[in-house]
Amino acid sequence: MKIAVSSSGNDLDSQIDPRFGRCAYFVIVETDDMSFEVFNNENIALGGGAGIQSAQFVASKGAGVVITGNCGPNAVQTLSASKVEVFVGQSGTVREAIERYMRGDINSTSTANVADHYGMGGRGGMGRGMGRGMGMGGGRGMGRGMSGSALGGSGQPEPTPLSKEEEELKSLKDQANEMRQQIEAIESSINALERK
Repeated sequence: MKIAVSSSGNDLDSQIDPRFGRCAYFVIVETDDMSFEVFNNENIALGGGAGIQSAQFVASKGAGVVITGNCGPNAVQTLSASKVEVFVGQSGTVREAIERYMRGDINSTSTANVADHYGMGGRGGMGRGMGRGMGMGGGRGMGRGMSGSALGGSGQPEPTPLSKEEEELKSLKDQANEMRQQIEAIESSINALERK
């Protein structure tokens, strides 16, 4: 069976990336022999729809299981429609997660554990708008936001808020991963031009 794990690195000893749709890499492991393939997540910078695109991608690679930290409602729905089992709330290394799965120590879910657009925060902002609600809704609640209960009452605890130090550390790690990806892309372009 093939298992797709959201990863911050490109091997089995890399840490699980807590974001599914905007993870740095997908490590897809064949459980029969622990062989694996690594794919850059091309959806990391999408303005919207990263969860859906990522779900379609891992399903197209033949994964029957996804292991990740957090997964939003659109991604869960897309994975479920593709008959892909979803395991959320996972951390540690890719290898450790695969081992937990193989021992039956983790449970699948059919509901999201974060709200829509969860992984878009990035770079320190929480996206709090300063508008006064003067649009066509006339202040009558015409928005389409999601509350925790709109996620189907998954029964799973909401992610614990990070301390200021943990938030800063996470932000720095995210920036380092993005820089690594940029360096890889630049080096790839250099190699391609040198071969011409």
